[in-house]
Formats: sequence, structure tokens, C-alpha cells
Amino acid sequence: MCGIAGIVGRLPAEAPSALDRMLDAQHHRGPDDEGRFRDSDCLLGHRRLSIIDLEGGRQPIANEDETLWLVCNGEIYNYESLRERLLAQGHRFRTSSDSEVILHLYEEKGAGCLEDLRGMFAFALWDTRRQRLFAARDRLGQKPFYYHQRNGSLYFSSEIKGLLAALPDLRRMNPEALDEYFTLRIITPPRSLFEGVHKLPPAHYLSYSPGEAPHIERYWDLPYLPKLEGDDEALVDQLEAAIIETLKLHMVSDVPVGAFLSGGLDSSLVVAMTQAHVSSEPIDTFTIGLPYGRYDESDAARLVAERYGTRHHEWKLLPSIADLLPTLVQALDEPSDPLSVCTWLIAEKASRHVKVVLGGDGGDELFGGYDRYYGNLYASHYRRIPESIRRFAISPLLGLIPDGNWYKSKAHQIKWLHEMSFLESADRYARSLNYFYLGTAHKRTLYGERLRQAVADFDPMHTIREGFLSAKADHDIDRMLHSDSFARLPDHPVFIQDRMTMAHGLEARAPFMDHVLAEFAARLPVRMKVRGRRLRYIQYRLAQRYLPDALLARPKQGFSSALPYMLKDEYTLLYELFLNDMHLVRDGWLRKEGVDRLLAEHRSGRHDHGNRLWLLLNSEVWYRMHIEQESVETLDAQVASARGTGTKAAVSGT
Repeated sequence: MCGIAGIVGRLPAEAPSALDRMLDAQHHRGPDDEGRFRDSDCLLGHRRLSIIDLEGGRQPIANEDETLWLVCNGEIYNYESLRERLLAQGHRFRTSSDSEVILHLYEEKGAGCLEDLRGMFAFALWDTRRQRLFAARDRLGQKPFYYHQRNGSLYFSSEIKGLLAALPDLRRMNPEALDEYFTLRIITPPRSLFEGVHKLPPAHYLSYSPGEAPHIERYWDLPYLPKLEGDDEALVDQLEAAIIETLKLHMVSDVPVGAFLSGGLDSSLVVAMTQAHVSSEPIDTFTIGLPYGRYDESDAARLVAERYGTRHHEWKLLPSIADLLPTLVQALDEPSDPLSVCTWLIAEKASRHVKVVLGGDGGDELFGGYDRYYGNLYASHYRRIPESIRRFAISPLLGLIPDGNWYKSKAHQIKWLHEMSFLESADRYARSLNYFYLGTAHKRTLYGERLRQAVADFDPMHTIREGFLSAKADHDIDRMLHSDSFARLPDHPVFIQDRMTMAHGLEARAPFMDHVLAEFAARLPVRMKVRGRRLRYIQYRLAQRYLPDALLARPKQGFSSALPYMLKDEYTLLYELFLNDMHLVRDGWLRKEGVDRLLAEHRSGRHDHGNRLWLLLNSEVWYRMHIEQESVETLDAQVASARGTGTKAAVSGT
């Protein structure tokens, strides 16, 4: 796991110092070492977190005759078998690192090298003979790749802060990305919240020759057909074997590997199966407990740790969003999410013990873990009630019901179902993701004329619809999973996981996001994913072989989405501090009347705007930090002054 950076094409005189700034800005991604390569048209830089071949894996790395140079961020899990094959074909290796196999595969197959790679990666390879850059991002977008083109040169970096360090004039807001964030709480490729800073999409490669436009092409997709055959038990057996195989690959490392253990199904299954089938020694597991009753899953995590004899580390923690918000926005480069708080805290603790952790990301998107999957199917049944009755009789009645004080309240669920019934197919799924954020009605009162004009021709839900409609599938459940796998997954939980762990020099691996396992999951019959109201059916069937009954009987918890409710006083403080005098309002992007209306309705308890206010709050903090360049220290001081205390989150544990 590392940070990469480069400048290709017409190199300005200050290019070497610009590369130095790019690498310095990403020191946290690779605190162990750094390296550089230069020729007349290319500068490559690398910050290294040493995981495999600790002594010899320094980058940039070259092939035998130094005609190809590579910088890579990530891990190639099947590198040992690839290395053996390449050695048999006559290739000579300089190191024992996993990244070097990319060079020799590229010599053999060009862009086809990507077909053979099994792992998480974002890399850039400079071909000196062809004077061409070849860059790629892994299939499900676990590793980031940002780029910007100007004056005949292409700049690239693992994080946006690297590009900003080289090109400070990139600090301009992208209105379309802001609209997408307000709509869906994500920003999808090729956009970022900075005008001119682009993301390479997952499962795509980029080729670039100096002076030309970058060529971007997709190299992989998830196939949902043909479906696997067999009875339930046989399919569970196959899933078990597939997970064991990918866990063995994910445990390849020259440093100890630990695991996050939340007490939920995904992380618990990863830990249980790793300890049962892969690791001969107890692995380190990490859990945070909360003083919030049903949101505290530490007891469930402890059951798994005790059953499998892990070296368990648990901390009791009173989280504080007020203490962390500016720091999180700085680490992410874009607006944050409540999930950031959880991941930051556990990553900071785990990094004191290990350099690599396994996590459970991807399980929901592969196996069907969100209630909106069956909710969309239920909406199609509710839709059988004549539209006139739903619109003119039921709608007014629902308007009289308060939202409730919880985002999963019965009132919210009924209103959600009702609204979804007026839509079909991809439009329904896109709106189901947008429901708790800013819809068309909210935007009418919130958007200032400047933002309204800038996004007049932009569809912020296009990526969701396209992911749904382009799926090679014949069932809406699979179409929803496909959309989530290429939109929400890489640009929400995985984006957060990468930045929060790498901010602490910690590598996070997600076995469920192995593309071979993902291909198996995609072809599972829909009945093995969502069966009635039972989500992730096949995972639960497998978990019955490994996990305590008490854990399986627990409803899905998690506390990231509940933070606005659990930390109500802190959120109120932040709203007062940042939303009453918004710079986004002052500069014409938003309207004060709309912001004030949301705040008033939320305070009254009539409407639950917690998630919408979070979007406004984070965007405002981001705007002040990245566009107006207020420092973290300045914003922290404002928060401390508003709360009248410097008290930080209380933590205890081992």
C-alpha cells in the first residue's frame, strides 16, 4: 500500500519540485520510503508502506532493460503464481515484490495484463520506447487514481491533495459534483469536487501520450448470467470454498495481518474463517464499543474473538464529531460521512499494533445486504393500488404523520414505500437512494441562482441509472447490486476506508471485494441473496457454520448512520456554528431561506432532515477548508470556542 504521483509530457522547469510537493502531501500513505524516476518526458514518484519484500521492493521499479518503469499502489494477491509463470517464460526479476509482475505481464500482453491481475491496485507504467503512460485502477475501485491535464502534460496522484500541492490553482469547486453529493452523498467518476480533477473509474485503464487527450477504456464488468445451478446447500459449499481461497490470498504478507471486528456479519465471518482455515496463529482483532445500548456491538464481537481465540483489542469510546470533523474533511479531500468517524477511530487504534487489516467491505453489495433491495420489490406490489387512490387519498394522510426521530422509523419506511410506488425500474432505484438527501423539492428552495444555472443540464442520478440499466442481468435485485457495486461501493465505504486507514499508515484489505469471489456472487440465483425480507440469505446460511447463534439472531446494527441522533447536541452546535452564516450562501451557491427552513423544520421535530443537514454542514466545512483555505487548526479553534471546552473523546481499552 502506497501513494503514487507523476507528471508526464511537457515538463515545466519546476516539475521536480512539484513532484516533491505531491509526495510530501501523501507521506501518510507511505511513511517507510520514497523513490523517484525521471526521463525527458516523465517524472514518477512513490511513497512506500512496506508490506511485501520489505528490503527489495523499492519503487519506481523497472523491467530488465529499463524500458518500462512502474509505480503501484496496492497489492497483487496472486503474484506468486504469476511470477512462477513469467520466470518459466524467461523473464528476469529484480525483486521479490508483488508489483514487479505487472511490468513483465505488460511486456507479454500490453493492456491485456489486467486480465491476469487479482488484487487491489492503481498503477502507472511509463513505456520509454513508445513514450506512453499506461495506468489502471482495480476492478471494484479499491485503490484511487486522480488526474489532471494541462499544457500538454498529465498530472496524476493517489489523492487529490497531491494534485493540489503541485497545482494550487485547482482549488475551484465543481458545481456538478456538489449537486451529485447533495443528491446521493457520493461523487462518482469522472468527477471530483474540484473542477479539473478527475477520477479514473473502477475497472478502467488510461493510456496517454504527451500532447494528446487521455484514452480511457473499460476492461471488466460483473456478469450476472448465466446463473449457477444447484440446491441451497451445494451453493453454500461453493461459497465457503471460494471465500477460503480468497482469504488465503489476502493473508499473503511479510508483516502481521490483523482484522477489524465490528460484531456484524461480514467482519465476523472474515475473522472466523481466517482463523479456522488460514492462520495457524491467533490474529489481532480490533473493536470499538459504544455507550449507546443497542448500537454497541462489542459484545457480539467479543463472542467471535473468544470462540476463535484471537488477540482481541477492544476500546470503549465516546465519539465526538465536533472534535474530528475538520480533520476528516482534510483527510478525505471531499465532504465526509458519519462512517468516517468510526473508521478513523478504529484505524488509529489498530495502526499501533499492525500494518495490515482485513475488513468486511463489499458483503452488502455482493450478497444483497440493504433493505432497499426488498423495499423496491415491495413498492412494485404496493403500486397495484390505483394511482388515483395513492396520490389523492393516501398522500394527504401520510403528510399528516411526523417523520419520527429515527431515519428507519416506521413513518419513514411507509413514506419511502409510498413515494417509490410512483416510479419504475432505474428511476425508482435512483430515487430510493436519494430519498434521505436533497430531492427536487428541497433544491428549489435551497439552490442559489449560481448553482441552479451551473447544474441546469446535469443529471446527478445518471450514474445510478446507468449502473442499473447496463447490468448483464435479468432481475432487478441483480441490477440494483450492479449499480451499487460500481457507484456506491467504491465512492462511499471503500473511499472512506482507504483514506481513513491510509491516514494512519494502515493497509486495509477487503476479501469480499476479490473479483473472482465477486463474479461467483454475481451469478448466484437471486433466491440466495434476497429471500422475502431475509437479506444476504447465503451468507447467513454459511455463517451458521461459524458464528454463535446469539450473533446471528441480532438485527443489523452499525452506528455510523445513527450518529446524528446519538450526538444530537454536538450536531446542533455544528449547525449553529457553520449553517447560520454559510459561505456557500454568501457566495451565491445556496439560499439562506432554504437553509433556515430545513433547520426550523428539523428543530420542530416535524421533519427529519438530519442527513440533509449533514450534507450542508460537510460541504460548508469543505468549502472553507479547500476553497478559502482555512486551516484545520482555525476550524478546530472555532468549534472549541463554540462549545466552550477543549475536551476530546474519552477512550479506554487495550
